[in-house]
Amino acid sequence: MAITAAFIESESLFGQFFTSGGPIVWFVLLPMSMYMLYLIVDLGFRLRRGRALPSGRATEIATLAGRFGLLGLSGRLSEAEDLIGRSVSWAIGKTRKKAFDPDLFRQFAADCLREQGLVLMRRAEGCHLIGTVAPMVGLFGTVFGMIKAFTVLGSAGGQPQPDQLAAAISVALVTTFWGLLVAIPALFMHGFFRTRIESLVSEAALETEALLERLLEIGRLGPVYSPVHEEPQKEPEESPAGPGRRIEEGREEVSEPAERVESGANE
Repeated sequence: MAITAAFIESESLFGQFFTSGGPIVWFVLLPMSMYMLYLIVDLGFRLRRGRALPSGRATEIATLAGRFGLLGLSGRLSEAEDLIGRSVSWAIGKTRKKAFDPDLFRQFAADCLREQGLVLMRRAEGCHLIGTVAPMVGLFGTVFGMIKAFTVLGSAGGQPQPDQLAAAISVALVTTFWGLLVAIPALFMHGFFRTRIESLVSEAALETEALLERLLEIGRLGPVYSPVHEEPQKEPEESPAGPGRRIEEGREEVSEPAERVESGANE
């Protein structure tokens, strides 16, 4: 009997908080809540300190640069997922296409770090968007439910059936409930993620700035990159008369001293 009563109670709760909400809950608010959960899980994974800003990452990159040079470092950071590794890899890749300039190197790293922060912020804005729209959808459901309730009152001549009136009012209340249920955690998580992103990016910027100075020092002690544009080696120009002319000229140059010797003997 206890199991049957619990089943009936759970079924009634499902009917009250899901079924009675109508299509506004089924096709709008519930998908929004699922997408909000996806964003929360995804951002929570991306913003883990062990993934976004591992401890000792700057020291590790500096050690790799000392062993392999900046050119070798680029290949070893090509698949990096942390903020510092991506910034350094992108900056090296950009400066390889031009003559190495320390100022450009710093600028490219800062631009990449800023872009990574903006990408994370744009994903967090999804939570803000859901938190802003969900109450409006719930308010729309409230208005719709009240219209239905007044319609029932008017058609019944002021004496409506209780179940008909309760169904219309339940739509108004359940949609408001779902709108607030989705919006409150979405706005809370948006504020949390925004603060988290700003903190990680600021900390990564400080570590990256110190790391770049070490990398530039390593670059000064050894070759930074192989030259991108090499001057083609010029081949020796041939005489207008071709190779045979050179041989003849060589013979003429050899025969000239011989003539001098003969003239000296005659004298």
